[in-house]
Amino acid sequence: MGRVTERRRVLRIRGESVGTRPDTLVAEEPLEIRLNGKPLAITMRTPGDDFALAAGFLVSEGVLASAEELANIVYCAGATAAGAPLGAPPGRRLGEVAGGGSNTYNVVDVQLAAGVPVPDITLERNVYTTSSCGLCGKASLEAVRTTARWPIADTPPVRVEPALLSSLPDRLRAAQRVFDRTGGLHAAGLFSAKGELLDLREDVGRHNAVDKLIGRALQSGGLPLSRTILLVSGRASFELAQKAVMAGIPVLAAVSAPSSLAVDLAAETGLTLVGFLRGNSMNVYAGEERLALRAAATGR
Repeated sequence: MGRVTERRRVLRIRGESVGTRPDTLVAEEPLEIRLNGKPLAITMRTPGDDFALAAGFLVSEGVLASAEELANIVYCAGATAAGAPLGAPPGRRLGEVAGGGSNTYNVVDVQLAAGVPVPDITLERNVYTTSSCGLCGKASLEAVRTTARWPIADTPPVRVEPALLSSLPDRLRAAQRVFDRTGGLHAAGLFSAKGELLDLREDVGRHNAVDKLIGRALQSGGLPLSRTILLVSGRASFELAQKAVMAGIPVLAAVSAPSSLAVDLAAETGLTLVGFLRGNSMNVYAGEERLALRAAATGR
């Protein structure tokens, strides 16, 4: 099914010392996501949790909101397999391979439950998506401002201590098993409001790691994630803010900077957005009302 890591021979130079040795690299392979048999998107990802990735991607696109809306996800034979059918016949079990020919485990087909509206798959959306930019191919900014199923502003309030937020990056880093071997993965961690690590996914693409988290929550009936904190190991882009909003996550924190559009979206939707979360310092760009701040510490 594809390995998370691969070994390669490298020339290692350390000062005057030169030698060869094997090195562990993070695997990166394309994944084609089909919807009811029709190609939807291609992303570069680290193999593993492919069904969750596809499900989370469709949550972010506003297609899915519950496990009941998902009929099945299957691996399909690769595009080079002649005559391979695109979809799975009724009754096929989750994860069973559809079609004949050689299977690369790089194509998945998501089957929606009966009655779930199928979005219009246009040429503007059906494009290559890089592992660092899931928004490539969106015709306009308005196309990604999908109406959220669970408006964050309407969810019960979550109060988070700044000290708790400060402790999360170390907890995330300690749980990154593949990063320790490769140094080449982004991580997304889902925490409870009390700081308990609920789930962690790693991927070569930061948006894939978040999709895997959200997809696993959908599959287990855990949406909306209205009392959780999402922590990402890199920057907070508009796309990651959008994914948090679509999953009902009220707090998004990043160890690096947010983008201006991410801040705009957070302000519009009521998302608490924290950036530069390092040590005991952080910048709060939106939704500061969820932080349990002392009056003297606010600078007012």
